[in-house]
Amino acid sequence: MRVLIVGLNHKTAEVEVREKLAFDGPKLEQGLMRLRELPSVKEAVVLSTCNRVEMYTNVTDPEKASQEIRAFVSEFHGIRPELLEGALYFHTDKDAVRHSFRVASSLDSMVVGEPQILGQLKDAFEFALQKKTTGVLLNKLMKKSISVAKRVRTETRIAENAVSISFAAVELAKKIFTEIHERSVMLLGAGEMAELAAKHLLSTGVRELLVANRTYERGVELAEEMGGKAVRYETFLDEMGRTDIVICSTGAPTYVVTKDQMHDVMKFRKQKPVFIIDISVPRNIDPEINDMANVYLYDVDDLKGVVDENVMERRKEADKAEEIVDEEIETFLRWQSSLDAVPAIVALREKAEGIKRMELDKLMRKNPEMSEAERSALEQLASGITNKLIHPPTAALKEDTEDKDVLIALVKRLYGIEGNGR
Repeated sequence: MRVLIVGLNHKTAEVEVREKLAFDGPKLEQGLMRLRELPSVKEAVVLSTCNRVEMYTNVTDPEKASQEIRAFVSEFHGIRPELLEGALYFHTDKDAVRHSFRVASSLDSMVVGEPQILGQLKDAFEFALQKKTTGVLLNKLMKKSISVAKRVRTETRIAENAVSISFAAVELAKKIFTEIHERSVMLLGAGEMAELAAKHLLSTGVRELLVANRTYERGVELAEEMGGKAVRYETFLDEMGRTDIVICSTGAPTYVVTKDQMHDVMKFRKQKPVFIIDISVPRNIDPEINDMANVYLYDVDDLKGVVDENVMERRKEADKAEEIVDEEIETFLRWQSSLDAVPAIVALREKAEGIKRMELDKLMRKNPEMSEAERSALEQLASGITNKLIHPPTAALKEDTEDKDVLIALVKRLYGIEGNGR
């Protein structure tokens, strides 16, 4: 049994190629079943996301299976084989185990530490279980990959620092307002990053979301989509007096909030703290506002600085995570090594039991007058001798040694065991 992973990701293929090779909708089941039916493939799991498409397999011959899978991908998706050159990667045995653990732990993700990939891997595994395309080896690999990912998240801080502009804004808001669920948010404008930041804030349980957009109809549409309330753009300064967090991305060529206007807002607020995130380029909020007491203003460059610092922190934590992966790889390989010897151990025991049974039957036929007690005593004696004779080779086969394949072959030859085990 050999692990082979064939795939491509954001590092090896452009999005146009990844889209063409995606197993989405009904293609997932069709592709998984076709993959499992390939002659060299014994088990299969398909992982298909926006950033990667990977086929996890248990194969008899990795080289032959690689050729079969490459041809399958080309034929199934209707892509010329030459277009796959340089895009597909092939990982076998230890490298495959490492890759699986790193993918689950988000060490191979575009954003290191992101949590989505673990859920996507779990879904892929669950789907394969439902379709009965996995067995002993891939079940163990998938479960181990998931447990390694959980260990990485428990023992490192790889996922604790925000590494996107929108999420960094939310993390800063949570530092300024400890009781974030009691706060109100206003989305000023409908820029994509600002909208994403507002959605992140909603997920923290903020009390209220207001949307002020120059096009009121668009503001209403966005507010309904996010479960908020639309307000007229002309009244947004009045609303700021009642809002704790303002996310601005209007696309205006000049400042839409000046320092003088902010003085009036703060006077109305009775100097209660306000957090303003200006994601606009060019900036829409007068930067001099940041000099005012109880006003926390951050622009894109400020947030990018936070993100860059957090990326560095994640890289440090990633080094710790890699050490965990290395430890767990050895554990998995020891288990797999013991698994390779199982057919030989089973065959050895069957061979010994067969010889024991044959000789006992001969003896019983020659001595039909033997009592039940005598027969039972002979059975126990024969079983004891058989167990003692096969114990040393069985124990040796279970050991974690580099020459396991040689030992298996030697036991088979010495005891006349043929084929995969028997």
